[in-house]
Amino acid sequence: MLTPIATGFLFGSAALGAYLAGAILTGQLLAVMLSVSGGAWDNAKKYVEDGHHGGKNSEPHKATVIGDTVGDPFKDTAGPALNPLIKVMNLVAVLIAPTVVALADDDLLRFAVALVAVALLAWALWRSAHLGGAVMGPSGQEQPAVATQPEPHPTSQRSST
Repeated sequence: MLTPIATGFLFGSAALGAYLAGAILTGQLLAVMLSVSGGAWDNAKKYVEDGHHGGKNSEPHKATVIGDTVGDPFKDTAGPALNPLIKVMNLVAVLIAPTVVALADDDLLRFAVALVAVALLAWALWRSAHLGGAVMGPSGQEQPAVATQPEPHPTSQRSST
C-alpha cells in the first residue's frame, strides 16, 4: 500500500502509471506461473501414485511428494494472493492520483509525503525482519509463532509389558 504512495509523490503521476503497469503485468504473469507450476507438481505426484515410474513408496514418489509440498502453497495461496495485492495497489493509486497531480508543483510537500511513506515502509520491513516469525501474545510478550507440543510426563507413558 505504501509503494504506490511513495512512487506517486516522489516521482510524479507518470512514474505512478508506469509503476502500476509494471506491477499489473509482472503480478499477473507471476500469479499464472505460480498457479500452473503448483498444479503441475500436484499432477506429477498423482501421476506417480497411479503406478507410473515405480508408484507409491518409490524414489520418484518421494521426490514428487517434496515437489507437491512446494506446489500446494503455489497453487493455493501464492498465485491467488497476487490478484488482491494488485487490486489494493491500484485502488490506493486511484485514490491518491488526484492529490499527486494537484501537488505536482509543491515539491516540499510531495517529498515530505513520500518520505513518510518510505519511512513507514522501511519500519515495516525492519520490524518483520527482526520479529523473526514471533507472534505477540495478549500480554505484549513475544511468543513463538509455532505452538510446540508439551513433553509427556514420564509417569503417563505406558510400559510395554
